[in-house]
Amino acid sequence: MSFTQEFKSFALKGNVMDLAVGVIIGAAFGKIVDSLVADMIMPLVSLVFGGLDFANYYLPLAGQATSLPLAEAKKLGAVFAYGSFVTVALNFLILAFVIFVMVRQINRLKTTQKPEAAPEAAPITPEDVLLLREIRDSLKNKA
Repeated sequence: MSFTQEFKSFALKGNVMDLAVGVIIGAAFGKIVDSLVADMIMPLVSLVFGGLDFANYYLPLAGQATSLPLAEAKKLGAVFAYGSFVTVALNFLILAFVIFVMVRQINRLKTTQKPEAAPEAAPITPEDVLLLREIRDSLKNKA
């Protein structure tokens, strides 16, 4: 089998295509969660912390002024941007929670959609066994 034929058979397997679709949907879903965190949740968190943009919290490591926005402080040298990390960590937690709820719901749907198995009927006794039983019973009656 040539390399291209082997690759084609690999790429067209169902699992690879499912994985590709999952990655594409996951990337799009990640953007939705990013927007949710950046545009809806973090403004509420910054309101609780005094109205500041939480993503701009940092500790200067190269002598920058703490009043500068994060992008400007990064241009002047290294910074310890803990606000950005907290934003990304919160983003991850929300994404993980949503995926957990989705998988849990899908598993619940799978268990409820399984058709109930019909009760098993007693196995039918083969004809030769029935004949042997008749012979046995008739021999018992003669003895």
